[in-house]
Amino acid sequence: MNDKTILLTIIGFAFFVLAILLISYKIDKTRLFNGVLFNTLLFLVFISILMAGQMYNGIIIRLLFFITIVLFLIVGGLGLYIILVGCFVNAVVVFERERRSFSNMLTLFIGIILFLFIILANFNFEKIPNILKYILIYLEILLVYFMLSFYNYFVSSLLYGFYKPKFDKDYIIVLGSGLISGNKVSKLLGSRIDKAISFYEKQKNNNKSSKLIFSGGQGADETISEALAMKKYAIEKGIPEEDILLEDKSKSTLENFKFSKALIESISGNKYTAIFSTSNYHVFRAAIYAKQVSLNISGIGAKTAFYYLPNAMIREYIAIVFMKKKSYIVKVALISLLFLLYVVIIEITMHL
Repeated sequence: MNDKTILLTIIGFAFFVLAILLISYKIDKTRLFNGVLFNTLLFLVFISILMAGQMYNGIIIRLLFFITIVLFLIVGGLGLYIILVGCFVNAVVVFERERRSFSNMLTLFIGIILFLFIILANFNFEKIPNILKYILIYLEILLVYFMLSFYNYFVSSLLYGFYKPKFDKDYIIVLGSGLISGNKVSKLLGSRIDKAISFYEKQKNNNKSSKLIFSGGQGADETISEALAMKKYAIEKGIPEEDILLEDKSKSTLENFKFSKALIESISGNKYTAIFSTSNYHVFRAAIYAKQVSLNISGIGAKTAFYYLPNAMIREYIAIVFMKKKSYIVKVALISLLFLLYVVIIEITMHL
């Protein structure tokens, strides 16, 4: 098989993966498998460009070849160090602008873990006992797995963001978050409401009327429900009260959808279209919760301050891991079993 045939085979397989990705995305945008497919496609495109760059002399091909090599050198050689520095810089920025809570220190913790990982990767294992060596290698493998898993989640979440809703929705559900001083809408929650209002107004311009459902109960430190606070905010923004519905019993995202669905179906039965609005980093996981209560709905994400996103995305990933903990336990168990088998084989070979 010559190089041209190999290249055409890889390109053909890339189109096949693209087709599977488009089908999978259309069926369910919340599949983490979509990230796997996209990354596979990216790898095939990368290999195709490298091969074509060596086989052909066209200007475009050579330019793509050069860009690919540069990206490979940057990502492969400096990527981990760039992320490491980025984590520490982000931690400093977050400390300056946000309260110092555990959830806002995640990039600092990740930075420390990556720093230890880099030291571990350059450690001379020959100078330590075998048992300690195997433990360190095992921890290194687990860390690589979760880094790749997070990257796959991140790509899957980005892919979800390409969803462009039609302006044909009967209901727009706005997911609540904590209030300030017990009764005031926070900047984060305000951005969710503003995103929903923007969609509501675009629908009006397309001759489609809709209802805004503000979903959120009253927390222990809140004097009114999040739903009521959101309603007051929306009315101040010019939304007619008759276009607002309240769901004020929920205490979690899952309950947001469960109770909102019950409210919608008490009015419209099973014949309705809907969409939800939340923060951009939260859309992917929220859509999974909607699916769990059999609510056929997609989401739109409000922009979040860029410095806030890294911590938020890490929190979302941790929540995804716990949500799908059985799957992750199986995967970690399989990795552990394979590593144990590797250790046994190595030890047997050394003692022969």
